[in-house]
Order: sequence, then C-alpha cells, then structure tokens
Amino acid sequence: MYVVESRGGAIACMLLSLLFLGTWPAILTLLERRGRLPQHTYLDYTITNLLAAVIIAFTFGEFGNTNDGKPNFLIQLSQNNWPSVLFAMVGGVVLSLGNLSTQYAWAFVGLSVTEVITSSITVVIGTTLNYFLDDKINRAEILFPGVACFFIALCLGSALHASNAKDNKEKLNKLQGCQFNLSFRLLENDLEYGSSKPEKAKAGTASFLIELESQRSIKVFGRSTVIGLAMCLFSGICFSLFSPAFNLATNDQWNTLDDGVPHLSVYTAFFYFSCSCFVIAIILNITFLYYPAFNLPKSSIKAYLNDWEGRGWAFLAGFLCGFGNGLQFMGGQAAGYAAADAVQALPLVSTFWGVLFFGEYRKSSRRTYVLLVGMLSMFIVAVGVLMASSGHRKN
Repeated sequence: MYVVESRGGAIACMLLSLLFLGTWPAILTLLERRGRLPQHTYLDYTITNLLAAVIIAFTFGEFGNTNDGKPNFLIQLSQNNWPSVLFAMVGGVVLSLGNLSTQYAWAFVGLSVTEVITSSITVVIGTTLNYFLDDKINRAEILFPGVACFFIALCLGSALHASNAKDNKEKLNKLQGCQFNLSFRLLENDLEYGSSKPEKAKAGTASFLIELESQRSIKVFGRSTVIGLAMCLFSGICFSLFSPAFNLATNDQWNTLDDGVPHLSVYTAFFYFSCSCFVIAIILNITFLYYPAFNLPKSSIKAYLNDWEGRGWAFLAGFLCGFGNGLQFMGGQAAGYAAADAVQALPLVSTFWGVLFFGEYRKSSRRTYVLLVGMLSMFIVAVGVLMASSGHRKN
C-alpha cells in the first residue's frame, strides 16, 4: 500500500486535487447550458466517479508492502472494521446529497457564486471540526486566519452575486427593439421553426442571457435566486460534514474499533465512501427521471441510455471528481484534513472556467469587477495559508 508521508507530497496532492475539483463542475454546467438533462448527466458522472475510487483502491491500495498494522485494500475488506466503514459511508451520503443540490444551484446563481458559497461554508465548519478531530496537528495560528480568509471570500462572493444580478437586470431592461417577454417568444419561435437564423449573441449582453435561457435545460427566468442560494446553503452544510466523517473513518478518534483491528486505509475508506455516494446518486437521479424537479421534462431509463450527446464529458467529470476527492484524502491523511480543506478554494479554478467558457461577468459594472478581484484574492491567500498550516500525522 502506497502512503503519502512527506509534507511536500501532501501539498502536491492538494494542488492537483484543487485543479480537478475546480474543473468538473464547469463540465456539468456546460452540459446543462447545452440543454442536456441534469439527471442524465449526473447518472453518467456517478458511474465514473465510483470507477475512479475502484482504480485508486486497486493501484495505490495494493502496491507496495503490507503488514498487520497497514494491510492492503483487499485484506481490509474482510476485517471487522464496520464502525469505520459506516463513518466512510455517511461521508459518501452527505457528499452525494451536496453534489446533487449544486447541479441545480449552478443554473440559478451561476457556477462561480455556487462554488464560492458552498466552499466557504465547507471550510468554516469542516476545517474547524477536522482541526479538533486531528488532535490539533495543524498550526492554529496559521490555520484559522486561513479560515477567516475563506469567510471574507464568502462575504465578497455574496456581494458579487448581488452586484452581478443587478447588472444582468439592467442589461435586460435596456434591451432595445421590444420588451423582454416578446423578444424571448420571438427567439423561441425562430429557433423552433427556423424562420430566421439569429446571430450568435456576445457574452455579457442581454441577448446572450436570453439565448442562454432558450438553450439550457433548467429555465431560471422568473424564478427567485433565493431558491439557488438555499440550495447552496444546503450543499455547503453537506460538504462541511463529509471530510470529518472520512477523518473518523480513517483515524478512529472515537475508538469504535475492537482492539487489534487496524484503522481503515485511505483507499479502503474511499472505496466505501464512493459506494454509498454512488447508491444515493443512482436512487435519487432515477427518481428524478420520472418525477423531475423545477418543471424539467420527464425522462426514462431508456431515454437516458439512448442519450449519448455529452456523455463523454460527463464521464470525464466523474473521473475528475473521483480522483480529486481521492487526492484530497491522501493529502489530508498525511498533513491533516484541516489543511487539506485548502482544496475548497476550487472557486479559483471554476471562476476561471466560468469567465472563459460561460461569459460570466462579461460587460459587468466596475463594482462587480472590484468584488470579483477581491474575492479571488482572498481565495489565493486562503490556499497559501491553509497549506502553510500543514502538520505531520504520527503513525
């Protein structure tokens, strides 16, 4: 079994995890904006997310030497370690619920704002819990200023959302030619009947917002953004619990295992964690096929199986998330799970993709740009500070 032991190795795992975890939400957002049903996308994503955990378990979890204190993955499957297994599975359940909620929140409040709110809540709550669970191996005088930076980023992100929403409203009100409702109906008719070929709208314009609404699968015009913010809050609470649950699974701080039973390795815990995440996601998304939320069209298992448009991208998103979570846990086991929460600065990555591919914040006000720069600066500082607080877990 391969074990990350050095501080440098742990930080490398965290940085790679940050890249992966900041990229997969952008891929799912792209598919939703192209009109693919989120239920179809999430089912595809779930399959490769589990497959990533299986690959990690049979590679890192099996390579190298083994002993009674550090058994390999397959050996641990037959051991009496069910209390720790249950903690790992609880972590998978709350992560699955949080991910499911965010796939709808992205449509209501945008990719970058969703990631800012959920990640900041995760760090403020989850990092504090992990610090005490890890017996304070991280340097508190460095760790908690980093948590404060995340909290400041959350406040700036909330102000950014309000400012951007105001900008979008002003753009729609200034739309020339006709009223918004009439423009939207005409655009729908043009796209449906081909009466004219509309010119592609420029990102950041009112026409771009209308065109996006006509293409995407989740229609958000006329709906309150409070719905999206509530889903962000729910997701953030779920995300703040999965890492402490995983911490308990691998380190048994509550002494639930029998004497002589070794702690779960990161790879075994991650396998059980991903299995429970998979089961919950499958059950809920198959239910949403037949009983969809937010007035989405009904679907079926047959329709899902026949929907190959964008499937490769959804599979890629699942792999990125799976490997990203695995790397976060590998780094956390070595340097402390509180420090590993630095990967929650994923809005640094997702905002980059949001601006580059989705036109977020294009043609916005100066106030919005100032808030955007301030938010991203806080995340950059937070990443550096949390990683600097890394400790070393004693065997």
